[in-house]
Amino acid sequence: KYFYKFFKNENIYLYFGKFEKFKIIQREIRMSEFKLKIIFCESNLEIDQLEINFDGIILDEKSNFSDSTLSKLFEFKSEGMPIFSLINWCNKFLKRLPPDLITKNDLINEDLISQQSLFHKRIKRVFDIFFSITLLITLLPILIISGILIFANDRGPIFFSQRRTGLKGKEFKILKFRTMKIKAELSGPQWAKKNDKRITSVGKYLRLFRIDELPQLIYVLTGSMTLIGPRPERPEFDVLLNEKVSHYSLRYLLKPGLSGWAQVNYPYGASVKDSINKLSFDLFYLKNASISLDLLIFFKTIRLISNKMLSEPNS
Repeated sequence: KYFYKFFKNENIYLYFGKFEKFKIIQREIRMSEFKLKIIFCESNLEIDQLEINFDGIILDEKSNFSDSTLSKLFEFKSEGMPIFSLINWCNKFLKRLPPDLITKNDLINEDLISQQSLFHKRIKRVFDIFFSITLLITLLPILIISGILIFANDRGPIFFSQRRTGLKGKEFKILKFRTMKIKAELSGPQWAKKNDKRITSVGKYLRLFRIDELPQLIYVLTGSMTLIGPRPERPEFDVLLNEKVSHYSLRYLLKPGLSGWAQVNYPYGASVKDSINKLSFDLFYLKNASISLDLLIFFKTIRLISNKMLSEPNS
């Protein structure tokens, strides 16, 4: 009787939970590419009194239901009506997990961390080594030409190193092609900006095609990074983000990657707000990490680079 009706213009879900979270969900839906609508319902609402067709139910607060409402929910479930926890609904339909919607209870009760098998870890490592070597050999002419152009542009260093936060919060250094002017950060680390004047004329094109990131393939080979995973942030920004963003440190339960679910779905991050949005994609990856998802991200990364997409901040 009940089934997913994705051929409709809009899918409608009833939400039973806190109104504050309902407003957050509405905001998150506006960011989504999916046509979804949720209707806020009081816990004591008699569902059979609703004069509207809906496609599923989201239960965030399971207490304070009347016996008749609980019976109706059970009847719906037995007839095939989809009933989701809030976390599982976000995971299935938004394809990300907004950190503001995750509670401490969810960290215990919900399966938020993918339990990767030894087989998956070994396949991922083989994938990392094979493609890193293949890319380094194939792109060697581009790497050499890039280095020459960087030096010719302002006679400055070809590479620069940065400290980044890795697996379980351990810091390590990465090497990148230099895309900014020599004294770009004399006043300290800064967020990147749209049309950033600190970026050199050569650096603009290196960033556009993600060539500046290619030296990090060395760290994929050594095992400090992986091809697919949450992007490592600078420790200077991590201090701020740990204070401002709920559950931010969860992203470091996985080895950082050269590309990730956030990178193929959201523009270049340049603010705390961007970091919150990107974390929602990282948390989705944390929950769903798999070989098939890694392959999807890998091919989406190639498409983004070839189309020169998402290479600049929104503002």
